[in-house]
Amino acid sequence: MSVTTRPPTSSGSWRDGDHPGRRKFVTIGDLDLESGDRLPDVVLAYETWGRLNEARDNAILVEHALTGDSHVVGPAGPGHPTAGWWPDLIGSGAPLDTDELFVVAINVLGGCQGSTGPGAPAADGRAWGSRFPRVSIRDQVSAEARLADELGIRTWHTVIGGSMGGMRTLEWVASYPDRVATAVALATSGYATAEQIGWSQAQILAIRNDPWFAGGDYYDQPQGPEVGLGIARRIAHITYRSEPELHQRFDRDVRDEPAGDNGRPRYAVESYLDHHGGKLAGRFDANSYAVLSEAMNSHDLARGREDLREALAPFAGRLIVAPVDSDRLYPPRLSEELAEAKPGAELVTITSVVGHDGFLTEVDQVADLLRSVVVAPGRR
Repeated sequence: MSVTTRPPTSSGSWRDGDHPGRRKFVTIGDLDLESGDRLPDVVLAYETWGRLNEARDNAILVEHALTGDSHVVGPAGPGHPTAGWWPDLIGSGAPLDTDELFVVAINVLGGCQGSTGPGAPAADGRAWGSRFPRVSIRDQVSAEARLADELGIRTWHTVIGGSMGGMRTLEWVASYPDRVATAVALATSGYATAEQIGWSQAQILAIRNDPWFAGGDYYDQPQGPEVGLGIARRIAHITYRSEPELHQRFDRDVRDEPAGDNGRPRYAVESYLDHHGGKLAGRFDANSYAVLSEAMNSHDLARGREDLREALAPFAGRLIVAPVDSDRLYPPRLSEELAEAKPGAELVTITSVVGHDGFLTEVDQVADLLRSVVVAPGRR
């Protein structure tokens, strides 16, 4: 793959010609979607750590959340604008020990870091943009199953994911019960709730009402809908943290900055949210944010399967569900529903003041959980 240097664009997405970083790519062919559309020539970007053993029974799939990607661990650098989002969990001697395990992370279908998504070129060479079809969590897992086939992985030793990654973890269990031995679903649910959909709608509207959104076809513009994407991120980030944590960190503190034009103070929490909004706009694509948010809204394990119990019944492996006790976006009751729907499922609570993001920030607790669950084949 040739690498070119391109000027800043209207999107933070990875584009053909950018440095690949640690990414690998595979074309899985045309994909029939739940909507009835067919997405042609689908490409998935992924990263791996460790080696697949001869028995092919040591493969771990790590599923990223909404604004994550395949770069789970590792430094920022060419092709990767930020360091890995789950530090220290993959590597030699780490909880996912690459001396014995083969770890795979895939940039989700509809994403913006190398996999086919709205910013990727369609057959005519133009970005898909507004033409990109609606995709569901189930479609995304169907694509991932194709990639597993390409890698020669019949059964995953363990599938692990949090938030949107937890949705895909659960969909693997429901759609491919014989291809998963163990599943660890963190800070997630069996379906999108009315409140989650409501928060998501506000974020999607913020993006699509940005004057630079151009109906989704902004890739050739000098500017994209960064303002709308930044507002969406601010809304989301409030739901990712708990009220006690925000209070403890910021209270009513005022930044030591000049007052705005209206003479009002600038609160520390505003500066914090501005930072996260601006940071995301530099590394993500607004269309992908909307497409993936709508995929999350469509999440319902019971769709076409009667109920949660029926959806999970065929799975004979080990299911661990791990809520964060302070999570107000995916409250613990949703994990408790999953555990009740699957006899033998294990409920392990992550304790944190942080809220939903606790599945990312409480690295020690997550590491302890993974060490207790992910036992290499040779050590069983």
